[in-house]
Amino acid sequence: MTAKEHYDNHLGDFYSWMIGDFETRQKEFQHFLEENNIFPVSTGTAIDLGAGNGIQSVSLAKLGFRVKAVDFNRQMLAELETNRRDLPVEIIEGDIRAVEKIAAEKPELIVCWGDTLTHLESLAEIEKLIADCARVLTGGGKLILSFRDYSAPLIGDARFIPVKADDTRILTCCLDYENERVRVTDILHYKAENGWMQKVGSYYKVRVSPAQIEAMILESGLKITFQKVAARLDTIIAEKK
Repeated sequence: MTAKEHYDNHLGDFYSWMIGDFETRQKEFQHFLEENNIFPVSTGTAIDLGAGNGIQSVSLAKLGFRVKAVDFNRQMLAELETNRRDLPVEIIEGDIRAVEKIAAEKPELIVCWGDTLTHLESLAEIEKLIADCARVLTGGGKLILSFRDYSAPLIGDARFIPVKADDTRILTCCLDYENERVRVTDILHYKAENGWMQKVGSYYKVRVSPAQIEAMILESGLKITFQKVAARLDTIIAEKK
């Protein structure tokens, strides 16, 4: 199953529940931007690749950016439509790999957040996306990435990761590592009229390491100005020279 099929048929149904309260997460991301002095300074245009339900897009718009929000899942985009209210966020249903077509106006900021990078098909696709982003950014523009480090495999029982639970739903993720990718299986138990039920869906992510992403960024001509690991995500801010 492709990443899009997985979201359309499985994960999209409970993604917003999984990531938690929208307002709280939105404020957290906006605080991250403010802490790192991410404000409009030139073209005012930002692109949010893998926008989901709008956490990044709303944060960017509240700081003064005109945002192009790109995602392939209609359910997430419908939620984004509600969450954006009257903010300047243009919703685009499409493939993040088409960033060059999306960037008709030179963006000064491109964000690819929340492990979206690893949803691509291969390291080569990740490398091309980073190079494309670097090419379309205006001078002094910035690229913000976050991704999970899948270079060291989890083994045995460690492959099962409890994600979230409440009185009616329990979500567990299982990771199975292959040479160049990892099979991600989302196991949802939910309470129905007849008792507890199970729904399972799987898709693949690319196995990637911070060192590989760093090399791709430098090769694209960007310079890394910030790098940190937080909440199991590697975060990088890179700037066009």
